[in-house]
Amino acid sequence: MNKQVVAISIALFLSVGAAHAQSTTITTGAAPSVTVTVEPEYRERIKSYVIENHVRPVESRERIVIGTTVPEEVELRAVPSDWGPSVARYRYVYSDNHVMLVEPSSRKVVQIVE
Repeated sequence: MNKQVVAISIALFLSVGAAHAQSTTITTGAAPSVTVTVEPEYRERIKSYVIENHVRPVESRERIVIGTTVPEEVELRAVPSDWGPSVARYRYVYSDNHVMLVEPSSRKVVQIVE
């Protein structure tokens, strides 16, 4: 294996690990410069919201994961304002015990809140 490829792989692995330790940041293919950051305190608010408001999971024939397009028959819900400013422009769906942030214009999943 080429030394340069190994060095790049190690650098990528370390940078992803460091970003995840502080907050969740994912750059997606939904648009060239889409970056979604959900700070840890907001992740906890999101999880609490789903539990307290008894958010019902959506049903879809296709598995909903990052990068996939949410089917038209699935309703996209407005993101509550207390989920943080970095996610205010998105919509969300709740499926498979996860909140998934969706770019409303393309209906692509850009983040899964763990």
